Amino acid sequence: MSLKKKLENCLQRAVDNQEAAGVSVLVRQDGKDLCFASAGMADRDAGKPIRRDSIFRLYSQSKPITAAAAMILVDRGLLDLETPVDQYLPGFSHPQIMDENGTRPALRAPWILELLGMTAGLSYPNIDPVGRCAERVFEENQERIRQGQGLSTVEFCNRLGELPLAFAPGTGWRYSTCADVLGAVIEIVSGKRFGQFLREELFDPLGMKDTGFYVPEEEQDRLVRCYRRTGQGLEPFSDLHLAVGRYDRPPAFESGGAGLVSTADDYAAFAEMLMNGGVYREKRILSRAAVKYMTSPQLRPSVQQQMWDNLGGYNYSCLMRICDLPGACPLFAEQGEYGWDGWLGTYFINLPKEKVTFLLFQNVTDAGTTPVTRRCRNILAGELSKG
Repeated sequence: MSLKKKLENCLQRAVDNQEAAGVSVLVRQDGKDLCFASAGMADRDAGKPIRRDSIFRLYSQSKPITAAAAMILVDRGLLDLETPVDQYLPGFSHPQIMDENGTRPALRAPWILELLGMTAGLSYPNIDPVGRCAERVFEENQERIRQGQGLSTVEFCNRLGELPLAFAPGTGWRYSTCADVLGAVIEIVSGKRFGQFLREELFDPLGMKDTGFYVPEEEQDRLVRCYRRTGQGLEPFSDLHLAVGRYDRPPAFESGGAGLVSTADDYAAFAEMLMNGGVYREKRILSRAAVKYMTSPQLRPSVQQQMWDNLGGYNYSCLMRICDLPGACPLFAEQGEYGWDGWLGTYFINLPKEKVTFLLFQNVTDAGTTPVTRRCRNILAGELSKG
């Protein structure tokens, strides 16, 4: 049985089991297709099937793109990784740390390096006191977005900077708003709106015509409908999450951590650029040194231990997982592979030894790296090991 047929069968079982409404996989090697497979619907009510050019919400799979944008500025000598964030965002000027003993001053604001490694002490909305502080800022911005407004990227991230940190910068790991803050820094350093910088420096050179912070009216029909799992199966989901979720107009808040939409082929171009050491079709986007830095483990052991259990076998760097212990991973992994996923189930990984990029796209809430993703990864690994 061919790789394509095996993947199609796996995807169809996931759709039949209501793991996803629709899902697709694109596998490329050395810049050429190995296969594309899909199953299910982009919109079940409308009877629209998943297509290769379907547009998906990336959520956290936006983060590696934000990291690459920062590396462009590092390449040009415009951004120093040890610069404290408050040099660009005054909201971080008087950092405080909140723990079980109360609140105390931090010795310094987080560095750019710590935004890239999720070691800044920032937080997403969650159940602990620091997370609840973040939740209030997100809720305020979401209410403004519902009213047709919203805080700008820089305004929003300055508000985040006024919140207490969960730990002293550099001493812990917490998945958080680091990429959003990094996007605001990029905006200030470049002197351009974050989305404009991404368009000029990454999306246009890479031919990523369907990637951005909103979907133009003439392309809205290709935007995949989002679903969430319930006890009765999948149902449509259209609410805001992390101040993201309206894609019919340019947003005031361009979220570097969650805001982008894209297609499989667009994201494959970005992944190919990284695979080729910063070059895409003879165009130099990043230096080889920058890509090597992005794909090298950043966390020392004491900090790495604080990562999620399901990231066993991986280190972290530049807003991506980096495999440093394949045998501890929950799938057939290889040393040095790198990539990331998103809240709605999009996933990408580069396998440098095989020169292979694997992309899986779906839009179901609270997904991340899903069972169908791992099953498809294992099918691919089995096929590659036959060569």
